[in-house]
Amino acid sequence: MQYVGDGREQGSLDAFWQSLLPAQLAGVEAVGMDMWEPFVQSTLAHVPGAASKIVHDPFHLVKAMNEAVNEVRKSEHRRLQAQGDDTLKNTRQLWLYGLENVPAKRAQSFEEIWTINLETSRAWMLKELFRSFWLCDTLKQAGTYFAKWYSWAIRSRLDPVKKVARTCKSHLEHILTFFVHRLTNGPIEGLNNGIQGLIKKAFGYRNRERFKTDIFFHFGGLDLYPVQ
Repeated sequence: MQYVGDGREQGSLDAFWQSLLPAQLAGVEAVGMDMWEPFVQSTLAHVPGAASKIVHDPFHLVKAMNEAVNEVRKSEHRRLQAQGDDTLKNTRQLWLYGLENVPAKRAQSFEEIWTINLETSRAWMLKELFRSFWLCDTLKQAGTYFAKWYSWAIRSRLDPVKKVARTCKSHLEHILTFFVHRLTNGPIEGLNNGIQGLIKKAFGYRNRERFKTDIFFHFGGLDLYPVQ
């Protein structure tokens, strides 16, 4: 079933759930979403057993950790520059890489930076450890791993990292469900990128219904071949 709602209020998703039959709602096995509370509450209100079916997508959580690393970097860069130290100059992109995909031509220079005892280096390592969290094999293993990571993050004295850690802990119930359902929003993120391309191509939409029609036309899987 395809659905395009208006806005990001709880009622935006309520309308979708209300369009389904009771048997369809009961048949929902898992619901992937970010941590937007109105959508969480809508799903809890309409989907039977939703507490164990909502899965907070790893993509958004790792993205939040990347943003935290960048906040630490910017703050530390300003302090170092005030002392005439340009160690972190032009390194923003480097800290977004995982250790396994740092470009070969920059691997040596990156190693020289991240092995220095910088706040940014510690934030990056905590981000990498958080990425490893999603590789846990079982729910029990994931719960144990998160508890250790959370302790490290809270003791890091890095406020942006601590903020992400506390947010994750407050939503942990729906984060750990990933290790039951293994559901991600990857395909939806690709769809969102396509929709953003539509908006750019049209230089924006004044008419919301026309916008919805274009989304269905381009991404609704329509068979445009004439009937023979």
